[in-house]
Amino acid sequence: MRDATTPLLALDGLEAWYGESHVLHGVTFDVMPGEVVTLLGRNGAGKTTTLKAIMGMVAQRKGSVRYEGSELIRLTSDRIARLGLAICPEERGIFASLNVQENLLLPPKVRPGGLDLDRIFALFPNLQERLFSQGTKLSGGEQQMLAIARILRTGARLLLLDEPTEGLAPVIIQQIGKTIGLLKQQGFTILLVEQNFRFAATVADRFYVMEHGRIIDRLASSELEANLGKLHDYLGV
Repeated sequence: MRDATTPLLALDGLEAWYGESHVLHGVTFDVMPGEVVTLLGRNGAGKTTTLKAIMGMVAQRKGSVRYEGSELIRLTSDRIARLGLAICPEERGIFASLNVQENLLLPPKVRPGGLDLDRIFALFPNLQERLFSQGTKLSGGEQQMLAIARILRTGARLLLLDEPTEGLAPVIIQQIGKTIGLLKQQGFTILLVEQNFRFAATVADRFYVMEHGRIIDRLASSELEANLGKLHDYLGV
C-alpha cells in the first residue's frame, strides 16, 4: 500500500512546446493519492497542455513527471497509459461509427482493477439504456459519460479529466459531479481541468491556478471562500 503522504503524481519544472511555441514554463505541483485536484485558469493558460504533457502527448517536453515514483518524461504515451494513467479529452473522442457497447469495450485493459460493465452501469445507468445506440445519437451529456466510463475499464487509477462539464446542462453537470465523488470514494485519484469554477468548488480538495504556462497560486478547498475576489481576478469571472 502506498504511503498517503507521498504524491501519486509529481510535476517539477515541466516545460512543453508545440513546434516553436513554448507553452509550459516550469510547471510544478503534485497530486496525493485519492485526491481530486483542479487546474483553474483562463483559456490558453496551459491547462490542457499540462494534461497532454503528463500523458506524453506533446512531442517536445522536459522537466520531471513522476507517477508512483517512476519518471515518465522519456516514456511514450502507450507506456505511460500502461502504468495506470488515463486521459478523458475535452473533445471526448467518441467513435461515431461504433455503438455505446463497442466504444466502451474498445480501450484495452492496462492494469488489473478496472471497473466491470455492471459497476460502470451503476455509475452511468443512461449508458446501459443506450447500449446499442450509435455514438452520433448520444446527447452531449451521454457522450461525456461514455468518455469517462471508457477509461474506467482500463485499470487506470489516475484519471485526467479535461473540461468534463463544458457545454452540458446543469442537471448533467450535477450528475458528473456526483460521479466524480463516487470515483473518489472508490479510490481513484483525479486531476481535473475546469473553466466552471463553481462546479470545481463542489468536487475538488485542492486547486492550482495557471497563467501563461505557470502555476501562480494554490488553494485548499477550505481557503476558497476567503479568496473568491482573487480567484475572480485570476479567472476573469
